[in-house]
Amino acid sequence: MPQGVKGGFPTYWTEFGSGPREALLIHCSLGHSGAWAGMAAHLGDILHMTAFDIPGHGRSGQWDQRAPLQRVATDMAADFIDRPIDLIGQSFGATVALRLATENSGLVRSLVLIEPVFLAVAFADDPDSRQRHDRDLADYDRAIKAGDMMAAAKGYSDVWGDGRPWDSLPASLRLSMAERIGVVEQVAPEVVEDSAGLLRRGAIEALEMPTLLIEGENTLEYIHLIVAGLHRRIGNSRCETVEGAGHMAPITHSGRVAELIRSFLDAEAAVDQPLAAARN
Repeated sequence: MPQGVKGGFPTYWTEFGSGPREALLIHCSLGHSGAWAGMAAHLGDILHMTAFDIPGHGRSGQWDQRAPLQRVATDMAADFIDRPIDLIGQSFGATVALRLATENSGLVRSLVLIEPVFLAVAFADDPDSRQRHDRDLADYDRAIKAGDMMAAAKGYSDVWGDGRPWDSLPASLRLSMAERIGVVEQVAPEVVEDSAGLLRRGAIEALEMPTLLIEGENTLEYIHLIVAGLHRRIGNSRCETVEGAGHMAPITHSGRVAELIRSFLDAEAAVDQPLAAARN
């Protein structure tokens, strides 16, 4: 698979599908580009998809803390785009997609945010939710402070994972998550404190591209708050819920997520065609 330098960082990427529309996919923390394979298999007739590994994940370079992780991942994403594309992100990847859309709206034809973990939105709209969040992540926080990365990975997975018990995960996966969990801790300024100032600057309210927000029916309350908050702020947005799914819906319910994206893109194309005809 291709690799090179994107946004100044050693980057590995995977390509799926052969459809006429170009799409860029950005994965979640502790994930990798290959995790999109299930969903991409359902969309390959309409999309040509490029998915890259964010720093410290998959086969991209090890994270060297050169700058805030979200900043570097956003620059990497922008380097893949030379004309307007469909931008799809999940979890932390959705926060990268959102930031890219606010900074380079002309590069984004449509925006799909799946289970975005932009916790600053939830905490702004419901300040009490931060205390509940901190309580839920207490085991993770204690392990991070103690330097026990395996316990920290377990604490994180218990809250944000795909629902499988920690001990049921393959040993290789548990080890990989423990090795990368420190990277997760480093994104807190952007996703928790909004250090990029997207809320403060009203950057989200300025978005005009069609936006699809997807959440799992059984996801955490913070995601429900985030999705509702983004929906209120983004004028041209719609929300969809994946029945029976949790936070990892693109993996556990890949077919249904793909159906929602296809329907969204079809509706957007139907709106674009008359507009294009009118311009001509």
